[in-house]
Amino acid sequence: MKVLNFKNDALGKLLLRTALGFTVLLHGVAKVGDDATLAHIGDRLTLWHLPDWLCYAVFIGELVAPVLILLGAYVRMAALLIAIDLVAAIALFQLSHVFELGSGGGWRLEREAMWLFGALALVCLGGGRYGLRPD
Repeated sequence: MKVLNFKNDALGKLLLRTALGFTVLLHGVAKVGDDATLAHIGDRLTLWHLPDWLCYAVFIGELVAPVLILLGAYVRMAALLIAIDLVAAIALFQLSHVFELGSGGGWRLEREAMWLFGALALVCLGGGRYGLRPD
């Protein structure tokens, strides 16, 4: 009997890129044209003594970087941008919830953690050979 061989690093990287890129991109698209959300981010930034115009950097981490990851171009750099975006988001909005469970019983920051560690995995692994600029 022949055993199925699922060892395919390039396909695994493509799946990771697709999952991370697609979900983060949709999260960013929801912010396009949402002035209230951008103002809220700007308000949090000013509490940390940072300029409120930095709120527009969210579009780099949640729109530009995921598109690059989906295309397979500059994947390590794009994944690092997503990781930085997530660390900033956790610091600005979720720091007090790090040790809490969500209403469904899972960790309150499970989405952010999955995105952050998925992005860090792509920083380490690269995007694989299926992309516009394979590494």
